[in-house]
Amino acid sequence: MQGAYVPEPAVAVGEDPRSYARLMSAVYDATMSGHRAPARPRDVIGESWRRMMSAGVNPDCRTPPVVESGGIEALRRASGLMAVLEEVSRGLESIIADGTNILVVADAHGRVLWRSGSPAVLNNADRLGFIEGAHWGEGEVGTNAIGTALVSNRAVQVFSAEHFMRTHHSWTCAGAPIRDPRTGQVIGVVDVSGPAATVHPTTVALVDAVARLAESHLREQHDRTLNRLRTVAAPILARIGKPALAVDAEGWVAAVDSLPLHNRILLPDHVAPGRVWIPTFGVCDVDVLPGGWLVRPTDSQDAPALTRVSLDVSVPGSAALDIAGEFGRWRHDISLRHAEILLILARDPLGRSAPELAADLYGDRSRVVTVRAELSRLRKQFAGLLAAQPYRFAGGIDVTVRYPADASAVLPASTAPAVRAIRIQASVS
Repeated sequence: MQGAYVPEPAVAVGEDPRSYARLMSAVYDATMSGHRAPARPRDVIGESWRRMMSAGVNPDCRTPPVVESGGIEALRRASGLMAVLEEVSRGLESIIADGTNILVVADAHGRVLWRSGSPAVLNNADRLGFIEGAHWGEGEVGTNAIGTALVSNRAVQVFSAEHFMRTHHSWTCAGAPIRDPRTGQVIGVVDVSGPAATVHPTTVALVDAVARLAESHLREQHDRTLNRLRTVAAPILARIGKPALAVDAEGWVAAVDSLPLHNRILLPDHVAPGRVWIPTFGVCDVDVLPGGWLVRPTDSQDAPALTRVSLDVSVPGSAALDIAGEFGRWRHDISLRHAEILLILARDPLGRSAPELAADLYGDRSRVVTVRAELSRLRKQFAGLLAAQPYRFAGGIDVTVRYPADASAVLPASTAPAVRAIRIQASVS
């Protein structure tokens, strides 16, 4: 990883695990001591190692991971993963049936929510702090299948000396992210871990397939929920005879009448019946429906004074916007492109022109039409948030950004030149 180019490993782990383990041990020792390595680790591993070294993590000094011993049930309920736990367990029961592997489900922050396996393998995991409530992100325990899958946004197998912490070299693990099929945002990771001798090249493929099945289950469940709400709401909307829509508890639209089509509207936290400001429609009257809400836009022209905005990019693979104002507080998952734009504007209070943003996002100042279209969508979605000429956060709004523990991993899927520059700056500072 330092100095001149070195070749990829000569063998694959599936072909000869013992030879691969010896090779990776030599690569690891040379890399950590700053010497020329006999081969190059796989890209996903090499990139993770670089993040760890940039952050100053000592591979020989393991501190126990942070454990949230209280409130684990609340974390489970908030994760959105409870509905797929049975699906995941059934899909991977063959791997843990022999008693040598542990099955783990973690949330989008890398916190272990559930685990299962034989008493022997669970005892081994206990010694590593691989327990329920433990933070297993890269920032806490180095390169591993849970944390590295979250950062890389892909299925990952980490074998023996590919782990950054030397104390983990006796283990192998395979993890795959689970995404919310409605938003594409990562909500958790499914992982299978065990002694290094149990490594098998097909494990990561099976884990990834089970994660995709879990996503399919979530999609079907969501469709059933909206269909039930649609059945209840349709006759109500017909009787009202005015613009209205029915949404579930999270704002996903089940039925609409005399309004533009939307997949989802942004509801404030702790929404209650009464008059509510909704960014897409303005002031609305909200009433309870079984399993959701009836939303009716009013003729009021009142607009909220937004006071605080927090862009949360602390979790690799996801981004969210927290907005607070006189009408309440909202939290909304946002796309990678909108996260890039808001991150750039948050770092430049004076604002950016359309050509400047085109260069920031695409490396091409001429792409102003694309930039203006994106900003138009963003300003419609969050009315009162942004001003124009130049594009910037509206005056009077207190803007903060929540970065990941390792800022060089901010928005890892982004290829925007401005975001790459932020990552580079963080890695050398």
